[in-house]
Amino acid sequence: MDELQEKIKTCVKSLYGLEIAPNISAVPAELAGDYACNVAMQLAGKLGKNPREIATEIVAKMSEELDAELTVAGPGFINIALSGQYLQKKLAENWTEHYGENQSGEGKVALVEFPSINIAKPYSVGHLRPGTQGWSAKRLLEANGWKVVSDNHLGDVGTPFGIWAVGFGRFEKNADDVTIYDLGKIYIQMKADLKAEAEANKHELADEVQNWLMRLEAGDEEAVQLSERFKSISLKHMHEVMGRLGIATDLEMGESCFVERGKDAVKKYLAAGKFEENDDGSVICRLDEYGIDVPMLMQKSNGTALYATTDLGCLLYREEEVGADLVVYAVGAEQKFYFEQLFAMAKKLGIKLNCYHLWYGTIDQLSPEGKREKMSSRKGVVLLEDMLDDAEKRVSENFGSELEADDIKKIAVGAIKFSDFVADRKTGILYDPNKIFALTGQSGPFCQYADVRMRRILAKNADFARVDFADYDFEAEKPVLKMLLDYPRLVANVVENFEMHKIAGFCFELAQEMNRYYEAAPISRADDATRSARLWLVERADAVLAHALDLLGIEIPTRM
Repeated sequence: MDELQEKIKTCVKSLYGLEIAPNISAVPAELAGDYACNVAMQLAGKLGKNPREIATEIVAKMSEELDAELTVAGPGFINIALSGQYLQKKLAENWTEHYGENQSGEGKVALVEFPSINIAKPYSVGHLRPGTQGWSAKRLLEANGWKVVSDNHLGDVGTPFGIWAVGFGRFEKNADDVTIYDLGKIYIQMKADLKAEAEANKHELADEVQNWLMRLEAGDEEAVQLSERFKSISLKHMHEVMGRLGIATDLEMGESCFVERGKDAVKKYLAAGKFEENDDGSVICRLDEYGIDVPMLMQKSNGTALYATTDLGCLLYREEEVGADLVVYAVGAEQKFYFEQLFAMAKKLGIKLNCYHLWYGTIDQLSPEGKREKMSSRKGVVLLEDMLDDAEKRVSENFGSELEADDIKKIAVGAIKFSDFVADRKTGILYDPNKIFALTGQSGPFCQYADVRMRRILAKNADFARVDFADYDFEAEKPVLKMLLDYPRLVANVVENFEMHKIAGFCFELAQEMNRYYEAAPISRADDATRSARLWLVERADAVLAHALDLLGIEIPTRM
């Protein structure tokens, strides 16, 4: 489409002396032609002519230069029908080892933050989407030529630490075999106790919590050791679950890394008049000039840091030390307002980073009554380990227990991830095991199976001696060829707003198209030239589908 656009653009310049970007779109299979262009209607007002007359003039000129059948349709659409051989030659000319990728981001550095879990909490289903969406954003940026640094920005300071520190002393003491699940129980019990205390107008526990926070910020030895112990327990568990999901990060710089840098920056900007100090000693950043009425609280009245404090320090680190041009935060929709404040504050302070909030909806489940509701520990799976265990069990039951364990894991994780990407990330996703593990419909296993089938065909024909297929017309292959030719354009466009659902949609449509193709174009019983041509196409469809699935973090099993 890019090449056609350039040819039409040149034609318009030659005929009318005008610069214009023609709108070109692929034509649905049931209609005539392969591509359509409405450039004549774009020009009608500028030229004061009937669009059909303009279209006729363009078709007459283009027919001399383009090996295609051009016709005028309706009020002035230009339909372009290309031969299968033309499309095949274009794919062959453009094919490279890294087909689909580009270097538009060459020389630029992006930092993608995910899954950014709080320490001392079990890895929950709520952290599925930051992990999958963040990993896919990383892969998509890399496919567009960016150098990407990934960071698991751990929540290792703030009120939760104080809650665990107090609770650990009350419930666990110095037990050596404390697990992440023990820490989770402590947190739940402490939150209940703090709530009861507040309702009784008391604050002894709450004061203890704040005391531990101040001790940690001051570098108190016992507080630091306790923080490191919580972190060690958390990271062991976190890495195990991330490994099962097939994701990892380059960095794991928690909030604690940026407390001092953030507090120093607060002092600096307070002195510079960018921040204001309230009567109680707390510090705020007003953002009225950015249309935000609520000021951002930068530091508590007792001098302890907040998320905003450490995030400020982190932004400065990423700009000055990492040298990032772009920072992508894979964080849920509930934090939208906070990030609006954070990005506005960065602009106010002259921080030049381009920041992007990669937000997404919730994960829902079906209630026993069949109604959609937010997933909760009371009504279903909440720990990600439980979801993965359940997924592997279902795959084993649905696809046969004779599958290798590694393939079962790939199918299970692929099904979960694809369900995340199948719709626009800004909508909630429904965890419906009856659909996401199906070999039919818009599912991960359906797409994986399509690629497994292609590889099986190629393996079956591995010993076949390929012959020249220059005379083969490639007419049966046209729908697949058009999809493969448009893939690089898709990858380049999707990265602008991280619309991974469009990649998932492409995977599903290509898998469907290949299934239709086998029915219309048998391979093994065809003559040698036809067989060679069709195997050439299958090789490229396999490479593109595998690449597209990889952008979503989905691996191809050996067999299904």
